[in-house]
Amino acid sequence: MRNTERAKRIKMILMDVDGTLTDGTILVFPDGEELKSYHVRDGMGILMAHLVGLKTGIITGKSSRALEKRAAKLKIDEVHQGILDKKRILEDICRRQQLTFEEIAYIGDDLGDLEVIKVVGLAGAVADAHPLIKQASHFISSFPGGQGAVREFIEFILTAQERWPEIEEKLTELTKIK
Repeated sequence: MRNTERAKRIKMILMDVDGTLTDGTILVFPDGEELKSYHVRDGMGILMAHLVGLKTGIITGKSSRALEKRAAKLKIDEVHQGILDKKRILEDICRRQQLTFEEIAYIGDDLGDLEVIKVVGLAGAVADAHPLIKQASHFISSFPGGQGAVREFIEFILTAQERWPEIEEKLTELTKIK
């Protein structure tokens, strides 16, 4: 099956965080608080997905308050932190959201993502992903993690689904609100 055909069926986009939504750098303050850097383009991509009714979610092996705040700001539907068995969480999400694996897109970067990458309808990898992740993926971003890779993945889906006129209309409506 062609990747554009896979993308047409997507109803939910799931993402890893460290190395995917971020460049993988984690700054730790003396009190243990962590600081992460997110790219504004990835955030805009998530917002565009929401504009056309696509759901979004995060499954990550680490836990951080910084991520909680970012996910809340972006109104991400499913946020799962500290997860070692990402495939089990994927199954739970599918049950709750009443979706099949084929209706899920997932983008990741490292070996902890591999079992999910192998079963979803559209699998994505950031440019600097582990070779096994790239090999198992349908889409490989031209951008490394934390530099717009998630946005590029989302735009691939939106293009396949021919959603740009709808996005343009909704963005125009938003700019008219005073």
